[in-house]
Amino acid sequence: MFQNEWDALMLSNFALEQQLHTARQELSHALYQHDAACRVIARLKKERDEARMLLAQAERQIPSSMASAANANNIVSNGKRAAEEELGPDGKRIHPGINPGMIAELTECNAMLSGQRKKRQISPTLAPIDALERYTQISSHPLHKTNKPGILSVDIHPSKDIIATGGIDANAVLFDRSAGQIICTLTGHSKKVTSVKFVPRDELLISGSGDKTVRIWQGTEDGNYDCVHVLKDHSAEVQAVTVHATNNYFVTASLDNTWCFYDLATGSCLTQVGEASGEEGYTSAAFHPDGLILGTGTSEALVRIWDVKSQSNVAKFDGHAGAVTALSFSENGYFLATAALDGVKLWDLRKLRNFRSFTPYDSDTPTNSVEFDFSGSYLAIAGSDIRVYQVANVKLEWNHIRTFADLSGTGKVTCIKFGADAKYMAVGSMDRNLRIFSLPGNDSEEPRSPGH
Repeated sequence: MFQNEWDALMLSNFALEQQLHTARQELSHALYQHDAACRVIARLKKERDEARMLLAQAERQIPSSMASAANANNIVSNGKRAAEEELGPDGKRIHPGINPGMIAELTECNAMLSGQRKKRQISPTLAPIDALERYTQISSHPLHKTNKPGILSVDIHPSKDIIATGGIDANAVLFDRSAGQIICTLTGHSKKVTSVKFVPRDELLISGSGDKTVRIWQGTEDGNYDCVHVLKDHSAEVQAVTVHATNNYFVTASLDNTWCFYDLATGSCLTQVGEASGEEGYTSAAFHPDGLILGTGTSEALVRIWDVKSQSNVAKFDGHAGAVTALSFSENGYFLATAALDGVKLWDLRKLRNFRSFTPYDSDTPTNSVEFDFSGSYLAIAGSDIRVYQVANVKLEWNHIRTFADLSGTGKVTCIKFGADAKYMAVGSMDRNLRIFSLPGNDSEEPRSPGH
């Protein structure tokens, strides 16, 4: 009996050893497969990184190579594949259009922002009226070339103390206000830079120019900006750039009497609206804060309001004299301010009527810029000087807070922008200096408001 038990035990032990040996072989095989898979993954990662590096280099080289190719062949190209550059029977480029998914995105953004606007409260840190009355020029910074002076456009980064300027010298300059230093100068345009706009997401800057092109600049880790797209859909000077509230799309307006709606990620023109015309052209453009309405100003003193989803002209405001130089929508969503040769007009978007006009200058002095601050509490007008008004409603008078003299000596202030909480104003004139107006001793970095 013991012998039988012993034999059974030995057989069981032998079976277990066989199973252990098989399990070891399987484990060894699995470990070998895992090791091989790790090596393959590492090799693929390396290949991916190399491909990304080559792509980045190619994108940096594309603008210059495209420019030379365009000059050599006298063709207009957006850097897209030839297959995408299909031309219609009339010889015009066919654009893909704004698809239903994009329209849904725009509608959703509009619903969210308009819903928030009703509950919106003015920031407690907003500069009070008595502070604006005491503002003075606290600094002046020579950013552009001496031989081609003139700043045509200014924009302020919504969350950083960085100011962008576009100049007659064909350069865009990024300036750190708190440090008082130039971060970088963006070169590439061949004519004056008429418009600069920050896109807060992804550290992007868009510039429009008199050379008929629009450039998209990507911020890098070392603080510089590289040109990632050169857009050549317009056949005349680009006058305005405006970024949609989603930060995914933007619009450019040109003297060729068309405006283009672009996808920011790809740099592709989704639709081009309007007919190229020799008489009329667009001189200004701005998105409504909710993003479904676009306002454009023309060289023939007309303001057009567009439905972005259908790209249809839903309203026209006339009454100005001369080209409409600037547009600004108030953050309350109801008011539109437009500037032209005859001054500034304020429009009520609910009733589509002009409810107030300012004629600050004589008939020969155009108003070059008009700008609501982010809170919608103040309105700045720039022409031969700078005038700041307190925003009221349709019926009440808008109080004139202060007039600031143009210290450039040129008699022409071209652009103005309020900083966060209206704690300062950035002003461009027809000299090469960017001027900062604020309270004396207030040139350090200010706390940022969450929305600006």
